[in-house]
Formats: sequence, structure tokens, C-alpha cells
Amino acid sequence: MKIAIIGGGAVGLLFSSYLQEENDVILYTRSEDQSESIRTNGIVRKNGEESICLPINVRPISEWDENEIELVILCVKEYMLEEIVKDLSFPKNLPLLFVQNGMGHLSLLNKINTRSLFIGSVEHGALRINNHSVSHTGIGVTKLAILRSVEGDLWILDELVLQSIKNFPAQFEQDYMFMLTKKLVVNAVINPLTAILGVTNGSLLTNKYYQMLFEQLFDEVCLALSLDPHAYYENLVHVCKNTAKNESSMLKDVKNDRRTEIDAILGYVLEEAKRKDIEAPLTLAFYHCIKGKEIKGERM
Repeated sequence: MKIAIIGGGAVGLLFSSYLQEENDVILYTRSEDQSESIRTNGIVRKNGEESICLPINVRPISEWDENEIELVILCVKEYMLEEIVKDLSFPKNLPLLFVQNGMGHLSLLNKINTRSLFIGSVEHGALRINNHSVSHTGIGVTKLAILRSVEGDLWILDELVLQSIKNFPAQFEQDYMFMLTKKLVVNAVINPLTAILGVTNGSLLTNKYYQMLFEQLFDEVCLALSLDPHAYYENLVHVCKNTAKNESSMLKDVKNDRRTEIDAILGYVLEEAKRKDIEAPLTLAFYHCIKGKEIKGERM
């Protein structure tokens, strides 16, 4: 399959390195510097002590070309989506797969005029080391679901699932809203708490005071989203334990003075709470904490 991947962050590099093994991948980066680094060095993927280097076709996004592409995977942050969708004007017959955190981008996706639009939920741990290197810090699964599609494009998801390998599995999910909601709950609890406290994911369960915040925020998120806590708590704890040594993506963003995805995560929860006239004081407080850290980063 000929796949275009947009975004040279940790997830974009991870997807490119694995999918290049069975497909013809073109990676599009925001900068020419990153494209040049990958052209020179290939993509270096580290799995623990092991390291593999894969050559790959790479271009800056300014050289976008949709000809002969069978699937586009958008691996950029949620807040970058609107500009990319506007600038690239994807043709209606080009299938798109979005793999963002949160659910704030759903309103944008529903406005995109393409015949097949797929959504992914990425549960892998990944850390970009430099412009051409990524560390696969936690093996998870990529869940794939359909927002809308024509029957003739469904082979694409089948092919991605069939290509699953031990360290990069993929599976199909029937209900995209349930899939995204499970991921949202995980992101809404783990990401802001670890980013504010400056701790790894597992500390939220091993420190009794952090665990109290963990459970209180979880309860409030479920209330705001009208969710049955019993249907989501076990998955949240499982992810937290499975990624115990990892730093969340939001903590990494805060440490590197980058904009976070807090608006797509807790911002979405707050919008739902407001719509239902539900008080969510913890969610609002943690949202403001992260926004404050973003402003601090902008001033440095």
C-alpha cells in the first residue's frame, strides 16, 4: 500500500518505521531540516537495547503530492489539524486516518468532505530522540475504527490489521465513540496529573496522595461525560500500570516548553460539563494549571 504519513513527531516516526517494512511510505515533515536528517540517516527505531535503521522516502509538507496515495495518516497534534486540512485540501476520494489524542477534533473531522475517514487510537509509548530517531518505550496496540466509509475502501483497515506484527499490533473496533472515549478518559486523568506533578505514569498509583487525585479526577471526568465508572476504571489502571515507567506526552511537552493537547482533552471534558450544567472544579483547576505552564513556556 502507498501511504503518506504527515507528522515527524514520535508517533509519526514510529508509524513510518513499522509501516515502511510492508508498504511504500512517504513521510511528510514540517521542516526541511528534519526531512534532510531522515534522508541522510534513515529512521532509527530503538526497542530497548536493539536498534534498527530504515531508509524511507521523506519530504517537507510544502512538497505535498497526493498522486497515487492510497491512505493518508495524520500523526500531528490536534491543534495543528485545522491548518493542515485547510492547506492541503484533500481530494474527496483520498481515505484519511486520524490518530490524535482527545476528542476535540471530532467537530473538524465531521466537516471534512472525504468519502472514507478512519480514526485511530494509539496506545504505544514513543519518544522522539532527535529528528530521525524514535524510541519505542511501550508496546501497546493501535485501534482502528470507521467514522464513515464506502465499502470499496474497507480493505485498507483490513490490510493494516493483517500487517500487525508482535511489536506493532493493530485491531479493528466497531464503535469509534467508545474507542475514543476510553482513550480520552486515560488521557484526561494521566496526562494532566503527570504533567503538573512531574512524575512518571506509575507514580499515580504508587503514591497514595497522588492516587487520591487520580481517583477524584477520574470520578469527575466520568460525571462530566455521563459515563459508568465501572466500564472505564479497569482500563485506566491497566494503562497506568502498563506504562508505569513512561512519561506522558503532556509531561514531555511541558518539559520541552511545547504547546500541549490540553484543549482537546480536558477542554473537551469541560465543554461537555458546561453543556450538561455540571460542576467540574478539579478538571477546571488542572486545565488552568496546564494552560499556565504553556504560557510560561512561551515566555522563556
